[in-house]
Amino acid sequence: MFKQTYRLFFCSLIMLLTSCASQYEPGRYRNEVPKLDMQSYFNGKLDAWGIFQDRSGAIVKRFTVVMDCQWSGDIGTLNEDFTYSDGSKQKRIWTLKKVGNDQFTGTASDVIGEAKGQVSGNTLHWNYVLALPVDGSVYNVDFDDTMVLMDDKVMLNRAIMRKFGVELGSVTLSFTKRSNTTP
Repeated sequence: MFKQTYRLFFCSLIMLLTSCASQYEPGRYRNEVPKLDMQSYFNGKLDAWGIFQDRSGAIVKRFTVVMDCQWSGDIGTLNEDFTYSDGSKQKRIWTLKKVGNDQFTGTASDVIGEAKGQVSGNTLHWNYVLALPVDGSVYNVDFDDTMVLMDDKVMLNRAIMRKFGVELGSVTLSFTKRSNTTP
């Protein structure tokens, strides 16, 4: 009986530790095209459509985002306006900074500390902690965020949310960059 309990505990521990690790390997995407240029793609107006799914896969929220993005040298401002399916609204303003070859940091009022991001080929990978309001409380949640540029207009994004290494759910987004002639 002790061996069985020990084996079950050991297997559970391994599953928990491997679930905490990011599946992102920067070198894996370095040859993927089109190459993501953060300062070019996140410049101007973008629209996004997204869903939040709980860990069972149920869609809990739908939302849209209108983004107005501008860069001045190595500093970018991403002004995001969210509208949720229940009619609620939220604003987030990211300040991004290019800190090295294909490396970026980001801050926002609801980001705890600093987001760290790396571009590889057509992919951007972010890690950050977000102060997430839920039913009158605020929870600091780890985000493991991967964004993939599909073409010069469309980017797909999937973020896994975790607390204490346990997956809470995921956010999936589709971004579309507006053409310069769109008002």
